[in-house]
Amino acid sequence: MSHFRTVAAEVRKQISGQYGGSPQLLKNLNIGGSVSHHTTVSSAWNMEEGRRWNLGCTAPQHCCPGGVLAARVFFYQTHHRAVVGQVRFEIEMDPHVRDCVRSYTEDWAIVNRKYHKLGTGFNPNTLDKQKERQKGLPKQVFESDEAPDGNSYHDEQDDLKRRSMSIDDTPRGSWACSIFDLKNSLPDALLPNLLDRTPNEEIDHHNEDQRKSNRHKELFALHPAPDEEEPIERLSIPEVPKEHFGQRLLVKCLSLKFEIEIEPIFASLALYDVKEKKKISENFYFDLNSEQMKGMLRPHVPPAAISTLARSAIFSITYPSQDVFLVIKLEKVLQQGDIGECAEPYMIFKESDAAKNKEKLEKLKCQAEQFCQRLGKYRMPFAWTAIHLMNIVSSAGSLERDSTEVEVGTGERKGSWSERRNSSIVGRRSLERTTSGDEACNLTSFRPATLTVTNFFKQEGDRLSDEDLYKFLADMRRPSSVLRRLRPITAQLKIDISPAPENPHYCLTPELLQVKLYPDSRVRPTREILEFPARDVYVPNTTYRNLLYVYPQSLNFANRQGSARNITVKVQFMYGEDPSNAMPVIFGKSSCPEFSKEAYTAVVYHNRSPDFHEEIKIKLPATLTDHHHLLFTFYHVSCQQKQNTPLETPVGYTWIPMLQNGRLKTGQFCLPVSLEKPPQAYSVLSPEVPLPGMKWVDNHKGVFNVEVVAVSSLHTQDPYLDKFFALVHALDEHMFPVRIGDMRIMENNLENELKSSISALNSSQLEPVVRFLHLLLDKLILLVVRPPVIAGQIVNLGQASFEAMASIINRLHKNLDGNQDQHGRNSLLASYIYYVFRLPNTYPNSPSPGPGGLGGSVHYATMARSAVRPASLNLTRTRSRSLSNSNPDISGTPTSPDDEVRSIIGSKATDRSCNRMSSHTETSSFLQTLTGRLPTKKLFHEELALQWVVCSGSVREAALQQAWFFFELMVKSMVHHLYFADKLDASRKNRFPERFMDDVTALVSTIAGDIVSRFQKDTEMVERLNTSLAFFLNDLLSIMDRGFVFVLIKTCYKQVSSKLYSLTNPSNLASLRLDFLRIICSHEHYVTLNLPCSLLTPPASPSPSVSSATSQSSGFSTNVQDQKIANMFELSVPFRQQHYLAGLVLTELAVILDPDAEGLFGLHKKVINMVHNLLSSHDSDPRYADPQVKARVAMLYLPLIGVIMETVPQLYDFTESHNQRGRPSCVAADDYEGESGSMISQTVAMAIAGTSVPQLTRPSSFLLTSSSGRQHSTFSTESSRSLLICLLWVLKNADESVLQKWFTDLSVLQLNRLLDLLYLCVSCFEYKGKKVFERMNSLTFKKSKDMRAKLEEAILGSIGARCLLHSTYFSKTRSPSGSAFGSQENLRWRKDMTHWRQNTEKLDKSRAEIEHEALIDGNLATEANLIILDTLEIVVQTVSVTESKESILGGVLKVLLHSMACNQSALYLQHCFATQRALVSKFPELLFEEETEQCADLCLRLLRHCSSSISTIRSHASASLYLLMRQNFEIGNNFARVKMQVTMSLSSLVGTSQNFNEEFLRRSLKTILTYAEEDLELRETTFPDQVQDLVFNLHMILSDTVKMKEHQEDPEMLIDLMYRIAKGYQNSPDLRLTWLQNMAGKHSERSNHAESAQCLVHSAALVAEYLSMLEDRKYLPVGCVTFQNISSNVLEESAVSDDVVSPDEEGICSGKYFTEAGLVGLLEQAAASFSMAGMYEAVNEVYKVLIPIHEANRDAKKLSTIHGKLQEAFSKIVHQDGKRMFGTYFRVGFYGTKFGDLDEQEFVYKEPAITKLAEISHRSCIDPSFQLSSQTHRELRGLFKALQRVCIILTPIEVAIEDMQKKTQELAFATHQDPADPKMLQMVLQGSVGTTVNQGPLEVAQVFLSEIPNDPKLFRHHNKLRLCFKDFTKRCEDALRKNKSLIGPDQKEYQRELERNYHRLKEALQPLINRKIPQLYKAVLPVTCHSRMSLRKMDI
Repeated sequence: MSHFRTVAAEVRKQISGQYGGSPQLLKNLNIGGSVSHHTTVSSAWNMEEGRRWNLGCTAPQHCCPGGVLAARVFFYQTHHRAVVGQVRFEIEMDPHVRDCVRSYTEDWAIVNRKYHKLGTGFNPNTLDKQKERQKGLPKQVFESDEAPDGNSYHDEQDDLKRRSMSIDDTPRGSWACSIFDLKNSLPDALLPNLLDRTPNEEIDHHNEDQRKSNRHKELFALHPAPDEEEPIERLSIPEVPKEHFGQRLLVKCLSLKFEIEIEPIFASLALYDVKEKKKISENFYFDLNSEQMKGMLRPHVPPAAISTLARSAIFSITYPSQDVFLVIKLEKVLQQGDIGECAEPYMIFKESDAAKNKEKLEKLKCQAEQFCQRLGKYRMPFAWTAIHLMNIVSSAGSLERDSTEVEVGTGERKGSWSERRNSSIVGRRSLERTTSGDEACNLTSFRPATLTVTNFFKQEGDRLSDEDLYKFLADMRRPSSVLRRLRPITAQLKIDISPAPENPHYCLTPELLQVKLYPDSRVRPTREILEFPARDVYVPNTTYRNLLYVYPQSLNFANRQGSARNITVKVQFMYGEDPSNAMPVIFGKSSCPEFSKEAYTAVVYHNRSPDFHEEIKIKLPATLTDHHHLLFTFYHVSCQQKQNTPLETPVGYTWIPMLQNGRLKTGQFCLPVSLEKPPQAYSVLSPEVPLPGMKWVDNHKGVFNVEVVAVSSLHTQDPYLDKFFALVHALDEHMFPVRIGDMRIMENNLENELKSSISALNSSQLEPVVRFLHLLLDKLILLVVRPPVIAGQIVNLGQASFEAMASIINRLHKNLDGNQDQHGRNSLLASYIYYVFRLPNTYPNSPSPGPGGLGGSVHYATMARSAVRPASLNLTRTRSRSLSNSNPDISGTPTSPDDEVRSIIGSKATDRSCNRMSSHTETSSFLQTLTGRLPTKKLFHEELALQWVVCSGSVREAALQQAWFFFELMVKSMVHHLYFADKLDASRKNRFPERFMDDVTALVSTIAGDIVSRFQKDTEMVERLNTSLAFFLNDLLSIMDRGFVFVLIKTCYKQVSSKLYSLTNPSNLASLRLDFLRIICSHEHYVTLNLPCSLLTPPASPSPSVSSATSQSSGFSTNVQDQKIANMFELSVPFRQQHYLAGLVLTELAVILDPDAEGLFGLHKKVINMVHNLLSSHDSDPRYADPQVKARVAMLYLPLIGVIMETVPQLYDFTESHNQRGRPSCVAADDYEGESGSMISQTVAMAIAGTSVPQLTRPSSFLLTSSSGRQHSTFSTESSRSLLICLLWVLKNADESVLQKWFTDLSVLQLNRLLDLLYLCVSCFEYKGKKVFERMNSLTFKKSKDMRAKLEEAILGSIGARCLLHSTYFSKTRSPSGSAFGSQENLRWRKDMTHWRQNTEKLDKSRAEIEHEALIDGNLATEANLIILDTLEIVVQTVSVTESKESILGGVLKVLLHSMACNQSALYLQHCFATQRALVSKFPELLFEEETEQCADLCLRLLRHCSSSISTIRSHASASLYLLMRQNFEIGNNFARVKMQVTMSLSSLVGTSQNFNEEFLRRSLKTILTYAEEDLELRETTFPDQVQDLVFNLHMILSDTVKMKEHQEDPEMLIDLMYRIAKGYQNSPDLRLTWLQNMAGKHSERSNHAESAQCLVHSAALVAEYLSMLEDRKYLPVGCVTFQNISSNVLEESAVSDDVVSPDEEGICSGKYFTEAGLVGLLEQAAASFSMAGMYEAVNEVYKVLIPIHEANRDAKKLSTIHGKLQEAFSKIVHQDGKRMFGTYFRVGFYGTKFGDLDEQEFVYKEPAITKLAEISHRSCIDPSFQLSSQTHRELRGLFKALQRVCIILTPIEVAIEDMQKKTQELAFATHQDPADPKMLQMVLQGSVGTTVNQGPLEVAQVFLSEIPNDPKLFRHHNKLRLCFKDFTKRCEDALRKNKSLIGPDQKEYQRELERNYHRLKEALQPLINRKIPQLYKAVLPVTCHSRMSLRKMDI
């Protein structure tokens, strides 16, 4: 027979992933003739099944890298990791051994469901799977990501500005310059055919094709799964039972070198745990001697087996800790002398002195050779050392750099160091390091290290025991180690320590079997070293292991007569008493044969009471007899060669029988030693028995201590287990009496003994119970299925076995609580059921499918698909079926629901090859011959159900605690039964007998009752029970009649519902029901079970069957034309009966989300997650990939749209982030409350699909009927987001024609509510942008609700900040705040939530991860918005078709505009603009007549996108804007509205946008111009000119607004630009008024009251102009003409152009100022400002306009005030005649190319009155020589152009003269003031002669008067300044005198200080003032204006 390859991709992947690479490599065994017949089931089995079960026969993990046979059937013998088989099975094998071996080697029969992996439980939306589904996503382009960083952006801006300024022939910023800039710009690409007149239908069709192409098919692939703890329905495949390994360490011994090489040295390694005081590994022996040294022993050592030449070993450590040491022990050949003498040469001789000590070394070598020849087979202890393992592992590089050479690296040896130190391997720092727990003890990832051990300690003959070793090791860790003071033996042992590789080659197991891969048997192997774990390890046996370790410990021959000093112990394993009966089962050490018959302990010289440290390892035979024993022979070895003295003299004997009462004998022994050879038949007795005539050492006292340890998977070493197995085997073999211990059990007593041994299993130790768990459970199950026949009577042990199983699994659950999954399933038990358990066959002469069968080779077949059937199998059976459909009204009796399922799947009649198991038979058992009849046949699942139903009390409680175990066992048993009884073809109704179905019904019903009655008391247990029951029902849906299972589900639902209505706080029970439903709905055929395509009204005749059995979509092909559309969208009775499970799901959603549902608020997240999870699963299911099929699936969820529409008021308001007043509700709040046509049918109030449920005590429909002011509890952001993504999924996948029909039926209010939902979706799925992801990444999150709330705010409730909180039991109270957090579920922190989950989820994400997140978010935003766009198009079509409901178009437009306002991708915006253009084209009057407010919004959005950095967005936005103008023009021959709105939009845009780029908008404006130029149709109209004017004006405003932002710090420039911008808004009165008022405000801030007043007058004139159009009142000014007396400029405000929009239009002149009161207010403000400016004449002119208004209103009070103010004004004119100063004006010119467009420009600056040139020059940072820096123009730009030029340029000395004159005048004024003002006087004095101040005048004098100028032109100035200083000193003196007369006594000291300062100043000035100019003053050239050239040439 050929060898069939492994199968089942899923499990293979799992197993190979876990074990394929592990050292448990699997043997590839060619099967050959021993394979039994191979059978396949040829075609797919009956598709009625809805789910395929496959039974795979696979070996356990050590057999095969595959696991489950999902597609093939094959048989093969078990093969292990080891290449060579383990056990040569004896013909007469002990039954227990046989069962053990079979258990470890037999193939598994695994049940696998073909589509199971597609159910939600196995198909989670994990991160990895998401990434897989996200492959190949296009990168969506978003402007927010494209926006450059600040710096580069500004550089670009500067560059653009420079380009726009380099125009020589136009004045600065003129209209012409702006046009020039615009005309030189490049347009974006024009859209083809934009201007063609195409029919709307064609446009729609084209837009739809474009929109639907290249769409992402799976919406949920772009949406992260909701954050929940492990989903309740997730059941992970259990771990494959496998041999236990801890963390594995590879140790390679490289070399051992001593200072002298005179003899062979033998080494061993082992691990010790100091804390546990336990040796935790067996010994690894290695030999690093040179060939020369080995040659010295040749006579004594037979040829070495290659397995003993290993130099590398793999150690396993289950419990790594800081207390683990690697101990190296050295031995040498026995020689005369104690250890100290023998070690001396190694301590005193140095390799470097070899030449000097040549003779001594030769002598030593010669002695060594003699000892080797004579005593070569004996050893003596020599030296030892230890390595503190964790120091190496946790800090390979940080060891103290003493004599340890640590070479860190894998391949090369590099970075080594070697320095001296006293102690061995452990440095001082390492010794001081405290034990820090086990957290650093990770052996899987440390850096490999090469260590050189240089110090060994010599062994001490009296301190060889393990106890002494533990003391030494503990001492080594102390800083003051005693060992440091010892003299070391210097040597060099080099070893490599590294983590063991996954699959090392050339590896041998502890039994010396080769592990795959082992390509070449001649290569030096690596040994796996068996671990002795420091504490118990609870893992079931899966491999055959049967080893015995013997540890001789000590001997006391002190009282023995005669010479016995050099003592060795020979150990032998005997199967009889003859010396030749020694078995070759003792493992060799190093460089020796693999096995030997004897082992010797090392000799301690001249010690009569030696300690031993040997480990003797023995391979135990599989079957032991009473004659097997260990024999110890004690010898005295003669070290000195004497004549007639034998080499060894026997001096004692003792032994240990291996079996005692049939049980293996192990443990600590203190044995007496016989002086003589033991007598005959000694082996069956213990040496403790005093045999007659024997002589014993020390009077038969125990003198020899030895420990025997077994590591065996055959011997339980537990008396209770041994007794149970022995009794069961006695039954099997029918061999009586049975001897157990000292008892002999006769057949008549067997029943009682058996029952008592079953109940006594509880007393056994847990560790052996776990080790033999598989065998134990197999035997208990066998006793249930096949009751034994004892003394001719059938004994029913079902109940006892059931109790024992319940007890064992509960014990495991309690004691191994760390070993459970989220459902409380113990992993060992789950593995047993999944892999090991198989149905025991009930007939002894048929092949036994279970280890407990009566023998026979066990082989399983698996049904599978097969293209070719083996020729030998022609047993076929053909069945044809008539397919029918039926009405599965769940509330009644289901009529053949299975036929229904069949019709859904559309299966045809199929051919099947009947599976026939090959029978590899064995002779009938003795039992059959004895009784003459077969035992009763029982089916395990039936017996199990029965026992469970009838049990009570503690047994029932125990079973309930672990219900999952019995349920899963029952299900697997049922599937095995169907398979092996060949019932898979049978109709589901006929598969199981009625009594069994009754038992199942009773079981489900009582367990549901337990859940309902105990959910408040035993919360944890009930949670487990509830999920167990749900998983059970989920499984039953696959193997039993669907209608039957639905009735079971309904039973559970009814019980829960009845209880729910009586509870005040139902949330806990409702939560359990949600879990229950979610698990059931996780079935992989959930969709099919819902009959997705059957009609809601039962057809009169059976529907025709669908022919295709293969096409997945065939089950989804029924038409829905004749259905009532509303029924499909409501949770009506027909809907819930037909789509049973979907109806339950959506009903739960509707009930829980209902705002009136008391106490269920906390379940929102849970129920939403359930729906989200289901839809996500459908989305990724390959079976539903076809769009038509997906549309069918979506039909199951159509009512979801209505349910979510009901929740609109409760959804989190994602729009709040958009600086708007929340979402613009398309429906008023009252409408929400009072709308009558509710989405959800009233029948939803029946919370279940049962008919007998009491009605809820609330209104029958889900209307929001309470008072309209009610507060809704807001859902959390995450719940809202999940709901909305579900809504989008349904809208995306549902049939558009069905949606359109439904929309047609909806009322306007309902449609508006849907539009509200879509509006919310736009905000919810808005793209965040890379910057937000980066910001989020930089946040560190604390464990606090506040932090979480802030985070959600930061992300605007976006990607559902991964939910830290786990909702559990919730309180009834709700916060009415409606905030995102205040009103959420009552949440608790998860225990492990100290940081963010997932995770996956480390905080610091790489750049690539952030990029990936942004990519996904971008695609989600795009797809979500495209779905919204698709839906909007359907709504618009609905309006077009029905020609009614136009009122909802405004809502459509709102959603569209909102989506434009959000952060969108270029791709979406293209489609969005196309839809917008089509909408405007279809309904032009909508924008220009009805939704005028939205016209403004649209203009703003389009203009915003016209300034986008992405050219395609600009292209589409420009096209839309141009068409908008065009359509506006076509309606009324001009487009004043759009002009005005666009102009206003520009103002808003530039004012608010951060990264606004004028260059991009300029391009769009150019594009619009280009369209106008190319528009042939409108070329002859005024349209192109109007477009050009508008565009030029926009461009002018744009340039100035952008510059204004630049010049925030330059007030004059700012005002100048504001003036120009206001001018640009000539046609937008509201905007112009705003900018005029802004200017007035800026002027007022700077105290420019006159300018402020002028702005206010212009504002009043503008208002008057439009008021005169609105109101015909004589007393009001006729317009701006009225104001021309104040300023001729006000005529600019006249509204006379064609583009003036009538002020009575909505949105125009609507501000508060465009009223009479507004006009009065502006004029009053203007009058007040003129008054403050001292311009009293203008005050009069203003009041002239105001007085008629007040007179008309007869406002005497106002008139009185006005006349009072007029009197005041005229009085001031009289009093201040000639004294009014309005300011000082300076002309400033800019020269130099660095000033750009300011070059050669001159401005007049207005400064406050009496401002000197010096002051303005200082303020402008200009130095005395007037060299302007390039920065100064910012502060020097002015408002007014110079009208005539008066050029007065002062020299620096003139400025100094002016300053001194000013100071002198101030002093004179203060001195002569009447009345005197002491404060003023002192202030001026202080400013003139104060210590810090007087440096100023002095410095001026020193600069200008120290030398007579060379230039005669300056003589006069020099002299004038000299005289000024003279006058200054005189005035200072006068002032001081005056001050003296005014001060009081308290200021005398201050006066003295002033006088001192004055005298110092005077002294310093004296020489400078008195220096006369020698020449007479000649005429000096008059000072004239300097040549302009001189200024031009300045180096600016």
